[in-house]
Amino acid sequence: MIGFEKYEEFYKNTLFKLMNTPSPSGYYREVMPVVKQICEADGCTFEMTRKGCGVITIAGDGDTVGCCAHCDTLGAMVRHVAENGDITFTRVGGPTLCTLDGEYCAVLTRDGRRYTGTFLSRSPASHVYDDAASRARDEENMYVRLDEVVNSAEDIEKLGIENGNYIFIDPKTEFTTSGFIKSRFIDDKASVACLLTAAHMIKKEKLTLPHTVKMLVTVYEEVGHGASWVPTDITEMLGVDMGCIGKDLSCDEYKVSICAKDSTGPYDYEMTNKLVRLAKENELDYAVDIYPYYGSDVSAMYRGGNDIPGALIGTGVHASHGMERTHMNGIKNTVLLILSYLTSE
Repeated sequence: MIGFEKYEEFYKNTLFKLMNTPSPSGYYREVMPVVKQICEADGCTFEMTRKGCGVITIAGDGDTVGCCAHCDTLGAMVRHVAENGDITFTRVGGPTLCTLDGEYCAVLTRDGRRYTGTFLSRSPASHVYDDAASRARDEENMYVRLDEVVNSAEDIEKLGIENGNYIFIDPKTEFTTSGFIKSRFIDDKASVACLLTAAHMIKKEKLTLPHTVKMLVTVYEEVGHGASWVPTDITEMLGVDMGCIGKDLSCDEYKVSICAKDSTGPYDYEMTNKLVRLAKENELDYAVDIYPYYGSDVSAMYRGGNDIPGALIGTGVHASHGMERTHMNGIKNTVLLILSYLTSE
């Protein structure tokens, strides 16, 4: 098994670039050029689908196997501008709204201007509102405070802000000396970085591939239809997404999770067995779990009617859809399991 340690910095640099490029579901115009630049620097072929997804191809022998991960994140959109200039919003995907109270953000206009702001409760000051701590944190009881001198809807309109503008949430990415990665959107940019790192290692180590590999980077997973279409020559699909941590689950931040079943139903039995076998043979730290409130790009692939077996793995992620955290040991186990799968017969 190839050592991961000398590729850790590549992984961190890749993840940092992705994290600091906004990409809420459906907004791919900034992040896909980043993915393209990284993979083409390693000699991989990059194409974009009409829908905005990226397809990375690494030539090999035999038939084509697929991997997928999603680069879209949670976010928000301007829903309405009140007469006093407050911006109400609608969620893109499912961010946990109580964790957004006090978070920094940016509003993007259709002509490319950006304005910073903060998500706040409508009872934001404990010295003023007796329900500052107890008021619901939901779309009806929160708003975006813009960092501009605005006192009316007309002032907002002059800035070019209108309904349907994307609102980017600050990811707050941090790498700790103890090996943790703290950030929003580890789900699933950590997995995209895993795929790009695996591709980088294949090229640098000149590994022989028994299959051609196509890596699909999707941009609508958080809203349910990311990999509903996949390239027609793919014979099986390995989904790479976050592993869940919590009640009744065996995974932690240091392991690679192999998901046997989620809300869509069971993943392919033979592929799952193969992944467990590869994890054991390569002495990887892994867990097999079932996620009751979870769907993935492979779920979307199934619902899209694709006649392709699929399986799911991913590093363990704590506090999903909030302030997430994983560990470089979980990343290492995930990358090495991807490589084991891609280089196996």
